[in-house]
Amino acid sequence: MALGSLAGRSALAETSSNPLAPKMPHFPPRAKNVIFLFMAGAPSQFELLDPKPELGRFSGTLPPASLLEEYRTAFINPNSKLLGPQFEFAQHGESGAWVSELMPHFAEIVDDVTIVKSMVTDAFNHAPAQILMNTGSQQFGRPSLGSWTSYGLGTENQNLPAFVVMSSGTNGPSGGAANWSSGFLPTVHEGVLFRSTGEPVLYLSNPPGIDDAAQRDTLDAVTALNQSRLDVMGDPDIATRISAFELAYRMQSHAPELMDIASEPDHVLEMYGAEPGASSFANNCLLARRMVESGVRFVQLYHESWDQHGNLRKGLQKNCEDTDQACAALVKDLKARGLLDDTIVIWGGEFGRTPMVQGDSNDGRDHHPNAFTMWLAGGGFSPGLTWGESDDLGFNVTQGKVHVHDLHATLLHQLGFDHARFTHRFQGLDARLTGVELARVVTELIG
Repeated sequence: MALGSLAGRSALAETSSNPLAPKMPHFPPRAKNVIFLFMAGAPSQFELLDPKPELGRFSGTLPPASLLEEYRTAFINPNSKLLGPQFEFAQHGESGAWVSELMPHFAEIVDDVTIVKSMVTDAFNHAPAQILMNTGSQQFGRPSLGSWTSYGLGTENQNLPAFVVMSSGTNGPSGGAANWSSGFLPTVHEGVLFRSTGEPVLYLSNPPGIDDAAQRDTLDAVTALNQSRLDVMGDPDIATRISAFELAYRMQSHAPELMDIASEPDHVLEMYGAEPGASSFANNCLLARRMVESGVRFVQLYHESWDQHGNLRKGLQKNCEDTDQACAALVKDLKARGLLDDTIVIWGGEFGRTPMVQGDSNDGRDHHPNAFTMWLAGGGFSPGLTWGESDDLGFNVTQGKVHVHDLHATLLHQLGFDHARFTHRFQGLDARLTGVELARVVTELIG
């Protein structure tokens, strides 16, 4: 028994020596990378991708009482009057997808994306809903989708993190770092927050008086001590620590080059609306393409400006001016480079907005978890497909419901994992991204 225990520890140390090494999933994947464009604050589907003529016709009247039974909102009285869509829509592409006048660039790529109009979630406040969308749970301390992806697939570039996070807009996401936490998975799989200007990661450069040789000597000494302890204990956390130190050292020479978009051709910068040296969502989208091209497994871009309780028209116009061109450019660029086939691009927020107005100015909407819209591109999803429907007022899903857990199960499936078998032992349970609730792979979305 003692010999078996020692042998087991040795094997664990060997397999844990590089927790970010590329790994094979359960079955051949359709995608190997993910870019999640997280529109934090929750965009209004009624003004962007889900026109409701009947909602416009009944604008200014009270919703049917039958719809409001046991309905909860975050801030408004459910008996507030209905508010019709505030912008014009038109059909675009061979698919005939309906797109708002606010998104002219997205209208150019509708035949390359899958639009899902039947998303539902369990939370109606920002932080728990964002954490649910990212980790499958409303509670803090669970691993994020990006961390599960890194844990399951590793990375193809050992000089950069497997999971990178960037943020733009007026504020960061309400859920904070819990949105990209590794939870109970090894910390090496946690999202690394990059900045688009200055040093990519704070304190990445050596302090004054420390040259590369001195740092390498120090790191070698620390690694030797950690490796000695790992050989005795077989603790995977020690292997994670060794890997993190080495990754940080390698990032010092590779990350600055990756983040320098000035090397991109002028026509690419113009396509994204990117500007070298600036801090913007457009720059972050271009950087996301560069990261995926360099082997980063999962990139998540947060743009937190979408919580229009008031100032709906002006706020949405500004948000779309900041994001629409770059989102479309990212899909076009990935497709032109042959990267879209095995890269999933996801766009959406944590929930939708109410069909009722918030405030006295007829210029705001509250949080709404019962029906909202997201879109996906690449990675084996059906291009040009619009899936699911809500009722005439956009209140409840009536066809093709896709819960957040279903979305996660489907994304994992495209990455080569059976969500029910993709687990990590934690506190005596085989924990998984989709939790204990029923979840299904939405095969209707897959091409």
